[in-house]
Amino acid sequence: MSKAGCAYIIRLVALEYTLEGISPKEGVAIQRELAGQVITTGRVAHVKHVAGVDVSFPIGSGEGTAAVVVMSYPGMEIIEIARKTSPVRLPYIPGLLSFRELPIILEAFNSLSVEPDLTIVDGQGRAHPRRLGIACHLGLHLDKPVIGCAKSRLCGEYFEPDTIKGSKSPLLHKGEVIGTVLRTRQNVRPVFVSAGHRISLRSSEEWILKTCHKYRLPEPVRMAHMAAGGLLSQRQ
Repeated sequence: MSKAGCAYIIRLVALEYTLEGISPKEGVAIQRELAGQVITTGRVAHVKHVAGVDVSFPIGSGEGTAAVVVMSYPGMEIIEIARKTSPVRLPYIPGLLSFRELPIILEAFNSLSVEPDLTIVDGQGRAHPRRLGIACHLGLHLDKPVIGCAKSRLCGEYFEPDTIKGSKSPLLHKGEVIGTVLRTRQNVRPVFVSAGHRISLRSSEEWILKTCHKYRLPEPVRMAHMAAGGLLSQRQ
């Protein structure tokens, strides 16, 4: 492991999950190194609890709020909501978003009393220039199945899928399929699905469709978005 990678792992043990003390160039090197540890195979069986994750950064507040909402499956009832607000220690750096968001997300996860079997993040997984979006980064920390479901594309090329629910097209980057452009509702803009960790892309697609009911986004992610924005009260 490189010196930068070793320094980063030391920070993980010390609960210092940011790029503080590490340059963006070193951060890129760390992402490339960690990307090789991501597992993009497998299916998730016996799912009872699905979590959604989102982070909100109110303009001018200097703080970020992460929300993790755990829901029952298949009933899709809220079991637990964890919210954590912390000062933002890093500016927004394109491609290095996980270093900014992960500390707050992990704080929220650490306060959960119910452990989710599957987690869906409002963000990218392998659909990232260095194949390490926030869903992959989180998955490596949790060592649990995580899916990335983003509202917009970060990188790659694709053709628009058919307007029917369930239609899809591959998201390609440098000749590699890095995700799926998936229509979750008829005549509604598609979402960008990619594997985060310990789950295949095909299984990720299936779970996004299973957890999308009346809306474009999976229900756990939609609830997490509301919770992060203060529109959903914290309760069990």
